[in-house]
Amino acid sequence: MSNETPLHMKRMEQFVDQVDVYPVSCERLCSGRSDKQWLDAVLSGGAGIVQLRDKDSDDRQLLAKARYFREQTRRAGALFLVNDRVDIAILADADGLHVGQKDLPARELRRLVPDMIIGVSCNSEDQARELGRQEQRGLLAASYYNIGPIYRTGTKEGLAGFIGPEAINRFSRHCSLPFTVMGGIKPAHISELVSGGARRIAVVTAISQQVDMMLATRQWSRDIRAVLGEYNG
Repeated sequence: MSNETPLHMKRMEQFVDQVDVYPVSCERLCSGRSDKQWLDAVLSGGAGIVQLRDKDSDDRQLLAKARYFREQTRRAGALFLVNDRVDIAILADADGLHVGQKDLPARELRRLVPDMIIGVSCNSEDQARELGRQEQRGLLAASYYNIGPIYRTGTKEGLAGFIGPEAINRFSRHCSLPFTVMGGIKPAHISELVSGGARRIAVVTAISQQVDMMLATRQWSRDIRAVLGEYNG
């Protein structure tokens, strides 16, 4: 299985080159502000990618919201991913989608969306190891994976514990795909995460619950790049 369509390659080049902070929406954790307000703020703050994660809207509301996200991210030159819903991602012409371990597997999704970025959550080392096996067999359909939850978090339902920053090295040695990290991450954690190999940090409440979400997004990006600069010499 190959991910090497020209559009997928272009999108992944942008993902690798442009993404540092990775804001994920959650309207009910946004201090009374709407997903549209959140989006406008994080894009104004320079986010190179956004993920629409909405478990509450009905399908028509979600599609309308996704199309708004697509319009605004296209204007800003940012990547747009939808959480879980391949149908919404297709209809909104998103750049990709992110799925969990209980969602449709990446190999099935790849048949529907050959050009899209497909992100996969890895909550255990065995799941990362399986991605590595698929890579070795030439069957890898995912574009990137997420390692988490790194620290204790209340935003991931169904996950009882956290895996700790030391998991970054353990997970990433199994698969060469780019990866993100997520879960309870605060600005004070950036140095520890970057030193462990992280380059792209996904956050929800660390931005959504800030008074100035635009400034918070900008500061996250600056801080990640500054620490990366120190480690890259």
